[in-house]
Parts: sequence; structure tokens; C-alpha cells
Amino acid sequence: MQLSSSDILKLEQRFRTNLINCLSGFKTPHLIGTRSKLGITNLGLFTQVMHVGANPPLMGVLFRPHSVPRHTLENILETKEYTINLVHKAMMEQAHWTSARWEKSEFEATGLTEHYSSNHFAPFVAESKIKIGLEFKEQHLITANKTILVIGEIKELIIEEELITSDGFLNIEAANTLAMTGLDSYHDTNSINRLAYAKPDIPPKRLD
Repeated sequence: MQLSSSDILKLEQRFRTNLINCLSGFKTPHLIGTRSKLGITNLGLFTQVMHVGANPPLMGVLFRPHSVPRHTLENILETKEYTINLVHKAMMEQAHWTSARWEKSEFEATGLTEHYSSNHFAPFVAESKIKIGLEFKEQHLITANKTILVIGEIKELIIEEELITSDGFLNIEAANTLAMTGLDSYHDTNSINRLAYAKPDIPPKRLD
């Protein structure tokens, strides 16, 4: 199949959405936990989460256009705090279920458990093995489609110690962390190897 830009625009909307969503390959599903100033919790599933920098430690999340209520985004802008929680295999169905249009907290609706740290206002997901507490720093409007890139600074990490190696590598596969393609396809991962830092004229060396 070979499609031009005009061909793509002519595709049936749902087909086009599925196709374009798959093009960026495997992504990691994350649950973002927030709490309003009134104490109402919210939990949403996101795959557009990215590393922005290590010094200071920054992460980015891409939000759809703010043309309808977006409780996660609104809570972040209101309280300046949120959590990112990686999804593992045993959480798959509950994590996916948070995408439904609930009239109550997704924690209550899906049976996932709120976990609070004395250092952080927003709720973590107790079931997650890799929990990240963040503070809002800035937002950027993507003018091409009105999506919003939110940048946060990592303020707290709650990680099972056996997942971190002596050189700081985080073994997310050992946590049974899932990968995702498109909007609804979940995958196991299978590590091949780690490779040494690339240098000219020296073939890549396997570390494991």
C-alpha cells in the first residue's frame, strides 16, 4: 500500500485514526494521577509520555486539544502536581478501563488503589511498581493541531529497588511493564541486549 497525503485524508476516520496512531511504533502506557483542590481524584491512561532531560529531571506529556473538559490537564494546571505510574501486565484491564467516560473517580470505578506520599498532593497508583511524582513547570501549544505539551519536573520516585541496576539502568521489563500500539493493543516485551556507548570505528559491544 502506498498512500499520498490526499489519500490519507480520504480514509474513513476511524481507520485513519487507528493507522496513524500505530505509525510511531511501540509506546509505554502510563496512568497519570491527579487530584483537584476539592480532593476529587482522577486517573487517566496516556501513551504520549516522553523523557525531556535528566538535569534537571524533566518529563513531557502530550494532551489532546483542550476543547472539552480534560480533568487530568485541568487538575495539573490547578494544583501543579501529578503522578506518572507505569502499567504492568496485572494492571492491564483496569488501566485500559480508566479510558471510559466515568462520572466518578477512575480509582473507585476500576478498583485501582490510591497511594499518597507525605511529599506529594497527587495520588500515586499503589499497584504500579514504578511511580513518579512531578511538579508542573510549563506548557506549550502545538499550533498545528492544538495539542498541548506539558513539561513537569520529577520530585519523587517510588521504585522497587531490585529493578535498578548498579549503573542506574531501570529494568522496566523485570517489572512486567507493557508496551502498546495504537489505541488498544497491549504487548509483552523481550529484551535482546544492552549495547555499549557507541564510538567511531569500534563495533557495538553487547553488555549482557
